[in-house]
Amino acid sequence: MISAWVAQQPGNSARNKRADPAVHAIAMHAGPEALAALMKFTDPSQPETMRKQALFWLANSRGRQGYEAVSKVVREDPSDKVREHAIFALTQSKEPEAIPTIIHVAKEDKAARVRSQALFWLSQRASKPASDAINEAVERDPDTEVKKKAVFALSQLPKDEGIPRLIQLARNNSNPTVRKQAMFWLGQSRDPRAIEFFEQVLVK
Repeated sequence: MISAWVAQQPGNSARNKRADPAVHAIAMHAGPEALAALMKFTDPSQPETMRKQALFWLANSRGRQGYEAVSKVVREDPSDKVREHAIFALTQSKEPEAIPTIIHVAKEDKAARVRSQALFWLSQRASKPASDAINEAVERDPDTEVKKKAVFALSQLPKDEGIPRLIQLARNNSNPTVRKQAMFWLGQSRDPRAIEFFEQVLVK
Protein backbone atom coordinates (compact mmCIF):
# COMPACT_ATOMS: atom_id res chain seq x y z
CA MET A 1 0.00 0.00 0.00
CA ILE A 2 2.74 2.49 0.90
CA SER A 3 4.77 1.74 -2.24
CA ALA A 4 1.67 2.24 -4.38
CA TRP A 5 1.03 5.58 -2.69
CA VAL A 6 4.59 6.74 -3.36
CA ALA A 7 4.45 5.66 -7.01
CA GLN A 8 1.22 7.59 -7.60
CA GLN A 9 2.37 10.95 -6.25
CA PRO A 10 2.71 13.82 -8.79
CA GLY A 11 6.19 14.40 -10.24
CA ASN A 12 7.22 17.59 -8.42
CA SER A 13 9.27 18.72 -5.43
CA ALA A 14 6.33 18.19 -3.07
CA ARG A 15 6.30 14.54 -4.13
CA ASN A 16 9.91 14.18 -3.12
CA LYS A 17 9.25 15.63 0.34
CA ARG A 18 6.35 13.25 0.89
CA ALA A 19 8.25 10.29 -0.53
CA ASP A 20 11.10 10.48 2.01
CA PRO A 21 9.10 9.34 5.06
CA ALA A 22 7.25 6.82 2.90
CA VAL A 23 10.50 5.26 1.70
CA HIS A 24 11.63 5.13 5.33
CA ALA A 25 8.38 3.45 6.30
CA ILE A 26 8.85 0.82 3.61
CA ALA A 27 12.40 0.19 4.82
CA MET A 28 11.07 -0.60 8.29
CA HIS A 29 9.13 -3.59 6.90
CA ALA A 30 10.99 -6.89 6.76
CA GLY A 31 9.12 -8.72 4.00
CA PRO A 32 10.20 -9.36 0.41
CA GLU A 33 7.65 -6.84 -0.89
CA ALA A 34 9.46 -4.06 0.97
CA LEU A 35 12.79 -5.13 -0.54
CA ALA A 36 11.25 -5.22 -4.01
CA ALA A 37 9.78 -1.74 -3.52
CA LEU A 38 13.11 -0.28 -2.39
CA MET A 39 14.88 -1.81 -5.36
CA LYS A 40 12.21 -0.41 -7.68
CA PHE A 41 12.79 3.06 -6.27
CA THR A 42 16.48 2.95 -7.28
CA ASP A 43 15.53 2.79 -10.96
CA PRO A 44 16.82 5.72 -13.10
CA SER A 45 13.20 6.57 -13.98
CA GLN A 46 12.52 7.56 -10.36
CA PRO A 47 13.20 11.03 -8.88
CA GLU A 48 16.75 11.46 -7.64
CA THR A 49 15.70 12.20 -4.05
CA MET A 50 13.72 8.98 -3.87
CA ARG A 51 16.57 7.00 -5.42
CA LYS A 52 19.02 8.30 -2.81
CA GLN A 53 16.69 7.44 0.05
CA ALA A 54 16.13 3.95 -1.30
CA LEU A 55 19.87 3.36 -1.73
CA PHE A 56 20.55 4.41 1.85
CA TRP A 57 17.94 2.06 3.30
CA LEU A 58 18.93 -0.82 1.06
CA ALA A 59 22.50 -0.65 2.31
CA ASN A 60 21.53 0.09 5.88
CA SER A 61 18.79 -2.47 6.46
CA ARG A 62 18.77 -5.11 3.74
CA GLY A 63 21.98 -7.05 4.32
CA ARG A 64 23.48 -8.93 1.41
CA GLN A 65 20.67 -8.22 -1.03
CA GLY A 66 20.82 -4.53 -0.21
CA TYR A 67 24.58 -4.44 -0.67
CA GLU A 68 24.33 -6.14 -4.07
CA ALA A 69 21.65 -3.70 -5.24
CA VAL A 70 23.63 -0.65 -4.14
CA SER A 71 26.94 -1.93 -5.51
CA LYS A 72 25.26 -2.45 -8.88
CA VAL A 73 24.22 1.21 -8.86
CA VAL A 74 27.77 2.20 -7.96
CA ARG A 75 29.10 0.25 -10.94
CA GLU A 76 26.48 1.00 -13.57
CA ASP A 77 24.35 4.08 -12.87
CA PRO A 78 24.75 6.90 -15.41
CA SER A 79 24.28 9.65 -12.80
CA ASP A 80 27.44 10.86 -11.05
CA LYS A 81 25.34 12.31 -8.22
CA VAL A 82 23.54 9.03 -7.63
CA ARG A 83 26.79 7.06 -7.69
CA GLU A 84 28.25 9.50 -5.15
CA HIS A 85 25.31 8.90 -2.83
CA ALA A 86 25.51 5.16 -3.39
CA ILE A 87 29.10 5.28 -2.11
CA PHE A 88 27.88 6.95 1.07
CA ALA A 89 25.16 4.30 1.33
CA LEU A 90 27.79 1.56 1.13
CA THR A 91 29.47 2.99 4.23
CA GLN A 92 26.30 1.98 6.08
CA SER A 93 26.50 -1.63 4.93
CA LYS A 94 27.84 -4.33 7.23
CA GLU A 95 28.82 -6.58 4.31
CA PRO A 96 32.60 -7.22 4.22
CA GLU A 97 32.81 -6.36 0.52
CA ALA A 98 31.50 -2.82 1.03
CA ILE A 99 34.88 -1.16 1.70
CA PRO A 100 36.69 -3.03 -1.11
CA THR A 101 33.91 -1.82 -3.43
CA ILE A 102 34.49 1.79 -2.35
CA ILE A 103 38.24 1.32 -2.87
CA HIS A 104 37.53 0.07 -6.40
CA VAL A 105 35.43 3.17 -7.07
CA ALA A 106 38.20 5.42 -5.78
CA LYS A 107 40.54 3.87 -8.33
CA GLU A 108 38.34 3.19 -11.32
CA ASP A 109 35.21 5.38 -11.54
CA LYS A 110 35.09 7.43 -14.71
CA ALA A 111 34.13 10.65 -12.86
CA ALA A 112 36.71 12.58 -10.84
CA ARG A 113 34.03 13.84 -8.44
CA VAL A 114 32.93 10.28 -7.70
CA ARG A 115 36.50 9.11 -7.11
CA SER A 116 36.98 12.08 -4.78
CA GLN A 117 33.87 11.22 -2.82
CA ALA A 118 35.02 7.63 -2.45
CA LEU A 119 38.35 8.87 -1.08
CA PHE A 120 36.59 11.03 1.48
CA TRP A 121 34.56 8.12 2.82
CA LEU A 122 37.62 5.91 2.88
CA SER A 123 39.32 8.52 5.08
CA GLN A 124 36.60 7.95 7.66
CA ARG A 125 37.58 4.29 7.89
CA ALA A 126 40.90 3.73 9.63
CA SER A 127 42.22 0.67 7.84
CA LYS A 128 45.32 -0.21 5.85
CA PRO A 129 43.42 -0.91 2.60
CA ALA A 130 41.68 2.47 2.86
CA SER A 131 44.96 4.26 3.57
CA ASP A 132 46.69 2.46 0.70
CA ALA A 133 43.93 3.50 -1.71
CA ILE A 134 44.22 7.15 -0.63
CA ASN A 135 48.01 7.10 -1.05
CA GLU A 136 47.65 5.52 -4.46
CA ALA A 137 45.26 8.28 -5.53
CA VAL A 138 47.80 10.93 -4.50
CA GLU A 139 50.48 9.29 -6.59
CA ARG A 140 48.59 7.94 -9.59
CA ASP A 141 45.23 9.58 -10.19
CA PRO A 142 45.40 11.60 -13.42
CA ASP A 143 43.10 14.37 -12.17
CA THR A 144 44.66 17.15 -10.07
CA GLU A 145 41.41 17.79 -8.21
CA VAL A 146 41.28 14.15 -7.16
CA LYS A 147 44.87 14.40 -5.94
CA LYS A 148 43.87 17.41 -3.83
CA LYS A 149 40.93 15.52 -2.35
CA ALA A 150 43.23 12.60 -1.61
CA VAL A 151 45.59 14.88 0.30
CA PHE A 152 42.61 16.16 2.27
CA ALA A 153 41.60 12.55 2.92
CA LEU A 154 45.06 11.94 4.40
CA SER A 155 44.42 14.81 6.81
CA GLN A 156 41.32 12.97 8.04
CA LEU A 157 43.19 9.79 8.92
CA PRO A 158 44.37 9.18 12.49
CA LYS A 159 47.14 11.69 13.15
CA ASP A 160 49.89 9.13 13.67
CA GLU A 161 49.18 7.92 10.15
CA GLY A 162 48.15 11.08 8.33
CA ILE A 163 50.62 13.66 9.66
CA PRO A 164 53.83 11.76 8.75
CA ARG A 165 52.46 11.10 5.27
CA LEU A 166 51.52 14.77 4.77
CA ILE A 167 55.01 15.82 5.86
CA GLN A 168 56.51 13.36 3.40
CA LEU A 169 54.35 14.75 0.59
CA ALA A 170 55.17 18.35 1.48
CA ARG A 171 58.89 17.56 1.38
CA ASN A 172 59.21 15.23 -1.56
CA ASN A 173 56.23 15.06 -3.91
CA SER A 174 57.02 16.18 -7.45
CA ASN A 175 53.59 17.79 -7.94
CA PRO A 176 53.57 21.40 -6.64
CA THR A 177 49.80 21.30 -6.08
CA VAL A 178 50.15 18.22 -3.91
CA ARG A 179 52.97 19.83 -1.91
CA LYS A 180 50.91 23.00 -1.44
CA GLN A 181 47.86 21.05 -0.29
CA ALA A 182 49.93 18.95 2.09
CA MET A 183 51.38 22.09 3.67
CA PHE A 184 47.93 23.65 3.96
CA TRP A 185 46.47 20.68 5.82
CA LEU A 186 49.56 20.40 7.99
CA GLY A 187 48.98 24.02 8.97
CA GLN A 188 45.38 23.26 9.84
CA SER A 189 46.36 20.29 11.98
CA ARG A 190 48.25 22.25 14.69
CA ASP A 191 50.17 19.06 15.30
CA PRO A 192 53.60 19.54 16.95
CA ARG A 193 55.23 17.50 14.18
CA ALA A 194 53.77 19.89 11.60
CA ILE A 195 55.09 22.90 13.52
CA GLU A 196 58.53 21.31 13.69
CA PHE A 197 58.41 20.69 9.93
CA PHE A 198 57.53 24.34 9.22
CA GLU A 199 60.38 25.49 11.47
CA GLN A 200 62.79 23.36 9.50
CA VAL A 201 61.49 24.79 6.21
CA LEU A 202 61.83 28.38 7.46
CA VAL A 203 65.36 27.85 8.79
CA LYS A 204 66.59 26.58 5.42
